[in-house]
Amino acid sequence: MHLDVLDLKSFYYRSALGRAAQTVLRHQLLRLWPEAHGQTVTGFGFAAPLLRPYLGDARRVIGLMPGPQGVMPWPKGQENVSVLCEETHWPLQTGCIDKLVLLHGLETCENPTALLNECWRCLGPGGKAVFIVPNRAGLWSRSDLTPFGYGRPYSLRQLEAQLKSHSFAVEHSVSALYQPPSSKKFWRKTAPFWEAGGQSIPILATGGVLMVEVSKQVYAPRKPGLPAAVKRPLEALDGLTNPAPKPVPHGRH
Repeated sequence: MHLDVLDLKSFYYRSALGRAAQTVLRHQLLRLWPEAHGQTVTGFGFAAPLLRPYLGDARRVIGLMPGPQGVMPWPKGQENVSVLCEETHWPLQTGCIDKLVLLHGLETCENPTALLNECWRCLGPGGKAVFIVPNRAGLWSRSDLTPFGYGRPYSLRQLEAQLKSHSFAVEHSVSALYQPPSSKKFWRKTAPFWEAGGQSIPILATGGVLMVEVSKQVYAPRKPGLPAAVKRPLEALDGLTNPAPKPVPHGRH
């Protein structure tokens, strides 16, 4: 189930809780990817709030927004780079993405297998992607007051297993949004305390979201050739490796 783009925009840009979530997720993303000089950075779902830091140095920034969600012009006050697209058929060339961010994309998709296949197709060799999903063990997936209360929440093991099954190599994982999903003043004032406490004990991994960084590894296909041929003796050496018996002349025994 996709949320409407207007609801997502209202949460991230107009509510105190949404702006706090945006700050935390962007900070974690910048820790993984501090820059994207000369690269193509793409977001799918509603990843636009996290892509702004890359507008300055990236070669190209693209915001893909799925049809069931809807699209909004972004970034505000600049040339639009957001595109409405099908969930599992992106208007991009194969291997053109260097960095890919999915936020409110995987957990709400009706066909996650096809979506991950499309991520694989569009990501270039050695390219990296970050998947951000609701954490099954966190509080945010249990409240429908935020976008993370919709769709399928994941455990870290479930998410990593699904990504590995689609030939992604897991590089790094982190849990974030330890602050309670509440707009009350007390929780907003103490939010930095909860975030710092959660990050200092990463083994708990009970934040509201999971962020998993993966890379696309492409292996050379195995073809029959020299390795198979050298296993067979060369015909020119047959006489040395398997000498023929010397003929016996007539009259000798």
